[in-house]
Amino acid sequence: MKNRNLDNHDNWATPNDLYDELDQEFNFDFDPCPLLSDFDGLEIDWGERNFINPPYSRKLKDAFVKKAIDESYKGKLCVMLLPVSTSTVLFHDFIQPNADEIRFIKGRVKFIGINSFGEKVTNKPGMHDSMIVVFKEKKWVKVASTDLSIKRSSIRNLIGYLRRKSQRKKQEK
Repeated sequence: MKNRNLDNHDNWATPNDLYDELDQEFNFDFDPCPLLSDFDGLEIDWGERNFINPPYSRKLKDAFVKKAIDESYKGKLCVMLLPVSTSTVLFHDFIQPNADEIRFIKGRVKFIGINSFGEKVTNKPGMHDSMIVVFKEKKWVKVASTDLSIKRSSIRNLIGYLRRKSQRKKQEK
């Protein structure tokens, strides 16, 4: 049986071939959470075309997903490499309603980093399956009334609902 009590960390880099393939398609200009960065990607403005392989610890992963959604509503492209976890609140309430694309990667991604024993690894698959989540640039509709107070999550849920409804109509045709 595997020892799941080993010390884990969030310092894992995206394999170059996977990044290069995505970069060729999306033409990235910024990575808000590069390996061992000297800035906090949650506290700064992002580029126009972002690649995000966030730390996979729960709080940081959730925060980066929510920031990517917010950035997409500022008109920015955000492409995320995430662990597949389709039974979570994060997936159902944030990723699925807001994502323009979700691509499941066949096989496990072989991240680059230092394992729990202090050894550099490049050929060991991660503990989870992975997916690419794309949040494309979105435009906000401006509302003239200053009395209107709607929670952002309610707007996201409405957009997700309308998108799913539109997709169902297209499938019925």
